[in-house]
Amino acid sequence: MYLKRKIDIFLADWKSNPNHHPLIVKGARQVGKTESILHFAEANYASVIAINFIRQTYYKHIADNGFGAEEIIKEISRADPTLKFIPGNTLLFFDEIQEYPELTTALKFFSIDKRFDVICSGSLLGVHYRRISSISVGYQSVYEMRSMDFEEFLWAMGYPDTVANELLGNMLQVKPFPASELHLWENRFLDYIMLGGMPAVISLFVANNNFAGTADLQQDILDSYRADIRKYAESLDAAKILSVFNHVPLQLAKENKKFQLSKINPRARTREYGGCIQWLLDAGVISACYCLRFPELPLKGNYFEDKFKIYVSDTGILIAMLDEEARNDLRANRNLGVYKGALYENFVAEALSKSGYELFYYRREDGSMEQDFFVRNASNLIPVETKAGNNTAKSMRTLINSDQYPEIAWGIKLIHGNIGKTETITTFPYFCTFLLKRYLKIQDESRFSEKAVK
Repeated sequence: MYLKRKIDIFLADWKSNPNHHPLIVKGARQVGKTESILHFAEANYASVIAINFIRQTYYKHIADNGFGAEEIIKEISRADPTLKFIPGNTLLFFDEIQEYPELTTALKFFSIDKRFDVICSGSLLGVHYRRISSISVGYQSVYEMRSMDFEEFLWAMGYPDTVANELLGNMLQVKPFPASELHLWENRFLDYIMLGGMPAVISLFVANNNFAGTADLQQDILDSYRADIRKYAESLDAAKILSVFNHVPLQLAKENKKFQLSKINPRARTREYGGCIQWLLDAGVISACYCLRFPELPLKGNYFEDKFKIYVSDTGILIAMLDEEARNDLRANRNLGVYKGALYENFVAEALSKSGYELFYYRREDGSMEQDFFVRNASNLIPVETKAGNNTAKSMRTLINSDQYPEIAWGIKLIHGNIGKTETITTFPYFCTFLLKRYLKIQDESRFSEKAVK
């Protein structure tokens, strides 16, 4: 069973553009890149030539005689004469391109040639991407694929495309959900928290209509991540990269979630571990949330590069990293335990990141104020607070009410509860997080329309 993904829309738009370039789809392992590309290819091309550079290592020599489109096609056809190259109706799909990144030199020539469409894909592609992008600059398009977000999960569960607009309607009207509906969405949200967004895990859950086998599958994916670190770390110290990765859940469980290298090794220094953190970011397995120097616009350049929180890019993988007792309690009793704050915060970071937001937080040096996240609309900086219950967001109220922060007029609080609003704080359930960007965009459009009428 194919699970509908948001990349489906992107791929259709990419193909419909008569001037489209070869496409690179990058992203972490197991997020569904290959399945989505092949699903698209089989529905849109008479001939699909899929080459996997891990399984079909003999294709690693197809550019030995040159990177031109004609030379490469000739070498591919030499390896398999049964393949059909139909101008205007053929897709060349180069999968696991991280095993043969040199081939991306050919993208320029395929872009100029225009007879065949080309898509490249691979896990840990970000590690090689700086070199790849410099090779074929101006002759490629890029799509970064992530694991499934909550909306895609709802699609997999059989909900229609309109489900997001229905939830968004309640948000825009500040209309609380009826108790039965709130209970339904909260249960779906907890399912998603425990499963994460890896397509294989969600497919198994949907097929069985229960969690049987999903924990083992999450563990397999986590093991493959660690194996990739050992395999692809190259000149960097794989042990240090693994140490950073393995410490993420431990540090998220702290009250002060700022990532501290001293917790890994008392003698650790940024110059030793900075490259390790960047490696994990490039690989797409973590995301970083940077501490603002001061909560004001613009956000770019207004943060400390050496002060950040680290989140796992998929909350299901974060759960697989927890100790066995915590995992069992979570699945058996839906008890988030000491990791409750970490899991909710990681979910919000993941949802905001998948919506296209860069991640920022603020913490005063004396620890007297900490704000989890920030987003923005056309004119305001908007603090976002994550709360387990519907208790007071003290730091947010300080930011809103103080004259020191003129660009902060209101805030958003995310809770395990219903929609609500005071004069300066709008409250949404966690399961609405994926809609925040759309919510703010519609608010801006409405505000601009009102000004135009006046």
